Amino acid sequence: MSGDGQGRSHWFDDEAGPVVRPYAMTRGRTTSAAQHRLDLIAVVIAESQDDGSEADHALSPEHVDIVGLCRDAPQSVAELAAELDLPIGVIRVLIGDLVDGELVHVSRPVPPAELVDESILRDVISGLRAL
Repeated sequence: MSGDGQGRSHWFDDEAGPVVRPYAMTRGRTTSAAQHRLDLIAVVIAESQDDGSEADHALSPEHVDIVGLCRDAPQSVAELAAELDLPIGVIRVLIGDLVDGELVHVSRPVPPAELVDESILRDVISGLRAL
């Protein structure tokens, strides 16, 4: 081993960037204050901020990234998690913070349409055959 430190190996490299645990990004929280229900396919849309009030909220870098991505185009919760390489739970807490700060709003998915009753379909088919 040399004394200049070249013999020591590191478990991370320069490309790793800063190592921050996910719970540190949410300050240890697992839910947001308002308990927003965020499905994976819920769409997050950035509110229009013309006066630059985004800087007034003391946002974390992750919050700024989410607002930036949603300002470019509406994003689903799953897309944000994939793009930022963060766990879904962390993304949900961060989006909840942004909703509370009125920087984004969430459009919930439309419930799937109910399937048509089979008897109605049979009546339509028999009516068409009768023509």
